[in-house]
Amino acid sequence: MDQIPSSPLNSSSTEWRYDVFLSFRGEDTRTGFTDHLYAALVDKGIRTFRDSEELRRGEEIEGELLKAIHESRIFIIIFSEDYANSKWCLKELAEISKCKAKGRKVFPVFYHVDPSEVRNQSGYYGEAFAAYENDANQDSERIQVWRTALKEAGHIIGYHIDKE
Repeated sequence: MDQIPSSPLNSSSTEWRYDVFLSFRGEDTRTGFTDHLYAALVDKGIRTFRDSEELRRGEEIEGELLKAIHESRIFIIIFSEDYANSKWCLKELAEISKCKAKGRKVFPVFYHVDPSEVRNQSGYYGEAFAAYENDANQDSERIQVWRTALKEAGHIIGYHIDKE
């Protein structure tokens, strides 16, 4: 990745509670890539939201996540192999997509997935969506919102990290 700025992102602004919101599938990247990225951002003085650090005990998770998204200026989305298998991740992504439409910045990281898999919902992403579409309990409109958000994010030039 490029160098992280050495000064906080507009830290004097009272408009944003967080400079960066990290969206990621915990099981895939929390104890590796996401930990390192979070530490690097915090070390540079960048106010960063990561669910394990910021969610308060006893609070409703979804409400707190949505609030944090709306209080964040920039979004880093870490697309990993199982990201699309998480309805939570897809709900976050749909909300982030709304914020992007209002001019906020999104930086995707394609971690061990090809950007085209995200954009076209193929590979791991295609498998996840096939399961959603076969689930009678899933709302087809919600699935379409998720597909659109993935397609939009997959078209953003980001960082691609291949498997070693």
